[in-house]
Amino acid sequence: MKRFRLLGMITFFCLIISCSLALAQPKPQPPLWQVYQQSLKSAKYVDLTHTITPTIPVWTGFAAAKFSPTTDPKTSKIYTYSADGFEATHYDLPTDQLGTQLDPPAHWNPDYPAIDELPPTFAVRPLVVIPIQDKVAQDPNYHLQVQDIVNWEKQHGRIPQGSVVFVRSDWSKEWPNPALATRTKFPGVSLGALKFLHLEREILFHGHEPLDTDSTPTLEGEAWLLKNGYTQAEGVANLDQVPETGALVVIGYPKFQGGLGGYARYIAICPPSWKYGVSVGQLPESPLPQAAKPLHWDQQLGMRVR
Repeated sequence: MKRFRLLGMITFFCLIISCSLALAQPKPQPPLWQVYQQSLKSAKYVDLTHTITPTIPVWTGFAAAKFSPTTDPKTSKIYTYSADGFEATHYDLPTDQLGTQLDPPAHWNPDYPAIDELPPTFAVRPLVVIPIQDKVAQDPNYHLQVQDIVNWEKQHGRIPQGSVVFVRSDWSKEWPNPALATRTKFPGVSLGALKFLHLEREILFHGHEPLDTDSTPTLEGEAWLLKNGYTQAEGVANLDQVPETGALVVIGYPKFQGGLGGYARYIAICPPSWKYGVSVGQLPESPLPQAAKPLHWDQQLGMRVR
């Protein structure tokens, strides 16, 4: 009986020790956290987005934006750091088609989703960059052709299904020159190329640097896209700082009810060895650093500057 009792106690203590060792072992990170630690943390991040100001290029059919300090609706007095402990900005935005954008199909067709109805799966996608800047340098009105896509694929392989394809023209290097919005000749994407990308390669959407898809009298490419349920990006920037293949794009935009356009932000996530961009930890993030000069309202510029 004593021997059985002793064996029971030994078994019990072994079980206690085994459980303790198991609890002491670090648990493996969840798979998505491993993706961040192993890939995203050391990646290079490049902003592909223009800053919205009152003087950026805007289609002549829309008025320019106006900024002003926010006022207390009860007193009409401007909120100030000294009196209220905070400040805020009032934005008079005459259109949801400003700067870097994400166009939902409802922009041209009310039967399709508005900006708030786009699925959350738009958030992260493989990014393809097709360059046409050399041809645009010879012809400012050059539009991406199917052959340009075929040539790109001969070098890099087939465009992934569900990816985002940005067309590099370097048009945005003149930004924020207001004259950009008045030009009738600008680089675009041909209808044939759009149909090839969507119907043959089944991409999520394409993006371009100018504020319109094409320079045809009827905007035939933009009309085909939006009237058939496709989205598109406009006003994209810094495509000269992104690899043609191997990067991801993160997509963000405000969720306005029934919005027909999106003030979008696109961030390219590039390989760690890429020559452009910044990595996590390379810049102070939390807390963020104090600036050399405080923000202040500039009456002449109509916005806050340092």
